[in-house]
Amino acid sequence: MEPFDWAQLFVERCERQDRRSVLTATFQRALERMGFRYYACCSHVDFNHPPQSAVVLHNYPPDWAGEYTERSLFRCDPVLQHAERSLLPFRWNSPGFIAALTRSQRLILREAASAGIVNGYTVPIHLPWTAGALRASCSVIPDSNSIDERAYRAVQIMAIYLYASMEDREGVNATRETALKSAPVLSERERQCLEMAAQGKSDWDISQLLGISESTVHKHVESAKRRLGVSTRIQAIVWAVRNSEICFGDVMPPTLIGRTRRSATH
Repeated sequence: MEPFDWAQLFVERCERQDRRSVLTATFQRALERMGFRYYACCSHVDFNHPPQSAVVLHNYPPDWAGEYTERSLFRCDPVLQHAERSLLPFRWNSPGFIAALTRSQRLILREAASAGIVNGYTVPIHLPWTAGALRASCSVIPDSNSIDERAYRAVQIMAIYLYASMEDREGVNATRETALKSAPVLSERERQCLEMAAQGKSDWDISQLLGISESTVHKHVESAKRRLGVSTRIQAIVWAVRNSEICFGDVMPPTLIGRTRRSATH
């Protein structure tokens, strides 16, 4: 299966509200098939005393996970701190991430690397449409440096879906339902631009397909982000899918849609 085939399968199970154990197993299996060894999808909280609404999911080696919690390394974890400041996904070997590290944080990363937690890719998770949502992030650890870039895009979508599906929504569901009823509706152009952006098309590509200027495409996407109260295109795409403004098939390249539909019949 291609990366977006796995993403579609996972999103469909989230939409069916499958059991948490099923979603977690599906998420981990998808990551493994795409070439990722470990993952951690967590709220940014005190892991020793997490609030009831916190999400803490990972398959990190038990020895490292135990030491991480026992030493309260989450208090100075450079990955969590960078995810708090960043709106966009980042790699742990990127110059911007490395430049901000303190001496103690470099030591934490070296210790993590000795446990196999190295060369990670982190997706900051900020859900402004979810009342009371905690800041969070999802990190994945690749098995090699040759993973298809499409897999990283699929991870972005899956990570946000996983976290949103795993939140403890007791006392929040009613608020969320009220928010969804009054949620903004995208204009036709905003919806079209998001659909094409989700397929990996640039503003220029979209402008050629819609017969409008590149700057107008950019304005439509930015308008959609402002209307939804989100900061990134991926967030806008996930919101649009979750609220039926676009369907997940619109996010996938046409060739993958046909392949997935054929596979589903076998």
